[in-house]
Amino acid sequence: MAPKRIVFAGTPNFSVPCLQALLDSQHQVCAVYTQPDRKAGRGQKLHISPVKSLATERNIPVYQPKTLKTVDAQTELQNLHADLMVVVAYGLILPQTVLNTPRFGCVNVHASLLPRWRGAAPIQRALLAGDEVTGITLMQMDAGLDTGSMLKKAVIDILPADNAQTLHDRLSNLGAQLLSANIDTIEQLEPETQDDTQATYAHKLEKSEAQLDWQLPAIVLAKKVKAFNPWPVAQATLFEQTVRIWEATAETTTKNTDEIGQVLISEDTLDVMTEEGILRIAQLQKSGGKIISAKDFINGLRR
Repeated sequence: MAPKRIVFAGTPNFSVPCLQALLDSQHQVCAVYTQPDRKAGRGQKLHISPVKSLATERNIPVYQPKTLKTVDAQTELQNLHADLMVVVAYGLILPQTVLNTPRFGCVNVHASLLPRWRGAAPIQRALLAGDEVTGITLMQMDAGLDTGSMLKKAVIDILPADNAQTLHDRLSNLGAQLLSANIDTIEQLEPETQDDTQATYAHKLEKSEAQLDWQLPAIVLAKKVKAFNPWPVAQATLFEQTVRIWEATAETTTKNTDEIGQVLISEDTLDVMTEEGILRIAQLQKSGGKIISAKDFINGLRR
């Protein structure tokens, strides 16, 4: 197949392996679109996106419009004469005019098995729901939110030890593999319409969700700890101080005499009674402190 002129659109670390896969292919990445540089951290220094960093290293032109809805931004894209636009966690809405601009349209690498978990936080929502499998969907984009026709899928198991970071990393690499395997003939793939009746929506994460409520079953709380690692990180009040909980497991118990929210300490275990079962905390962090083991936390209480 003849090499394609490809415009890549992506912003965070998740997008980088896909961009690298295209750079390693026979095709030409003629431009990269990424979100504008943003101030971050205590010093409010201007940070560039991981995608921009890689593109700059490889001397690829970088475009950072605040929106793609303006005539100027759309004309700029048209002047690139792209065959295809590959979109991976870009973060901006693509109007129909933009979707129609490349010869073969725009394809998206999405971190779920569509139509399950359309939307902004598919990795975290899969963990919160206790899904046993997830994957990547290569999708032909339309004007809806992750509603386009599916081109290819790749499936992986969600492992018992997975949190949002580990699952993110595995899916990021899987997305690059799926894209790499199909990019040569992507315009020839047979599109499959999504079944809208099976759709679920992965709402954007809110910080307020990370507050643990001991009135919930331990198994639900353990899923929250996994899903909110590394952001926004589950938190709770223990010994009259707010702590962030990085790792925890749900343990069944026959005890029914302890009050909900009661903390149970042994030599090296830190348990909290919940509405059903106990949450055994493995790693936690005091305000302003570093992440420590439950054992170190307990030893600190005894000093």
